[in-house]
Amino acid sequence: MSARLSPGDAAPDFTLPDDQGGEVSLSGLRGRKVIVYFYPAAMTPGCTTQACDFSDNINTLKGEGYEVLGISPDSPTKLAKFREKDGLSITLLSDADRAVMDAYGAFGEKRLYGKTVEGVIRSTVVVDEDGAVSHAFYNVKATGHVAKLRRDLGLD
Repeated sequence: MSARLSPGDAAPDFTLPDDQGGEVSLSGLRGRKVIVYFYPAAMTPGCTTQACDFSDNINTLKGEGYEVLGISPDSPTKLAKFREKDGLSITLLSDADRAVMDAYGAFGEKRLYGKTVEGVIRSTVVVDEDGAVSHAFYNVKATGHVAKLRRDLGLD
């Protein structure tokens, strides 16, 4: 597992395919604040809860100057189905080889049902307008995460 990011670190740049046939680069969003969150798998209960929570809050987050990028190892095709099935309004990106997750410390050993396994660590990294990490949260809970994030960012 790679090292986790901390506030002040440079956020690793990436370009990933989205669920609509395009590509998104973190560097292309320079000048804006970006919430990058990593989740294990589209269309699973916890990941659906989290994605819907971000989608429900997207207008207020954008109003505060934040873009939201959800990243999983799922294919763009599966992500498109996820968007359609749950009416998601956030940007979904595919990190099939998990290279971005590794660069962000969001892939590695974790506890799952009492066992140690290797997989995606549910994480959220907030990147400032200059491309530096302002907040980094690891092993977050899917339920209630956006409300906690809003409090941590001083938006409530």
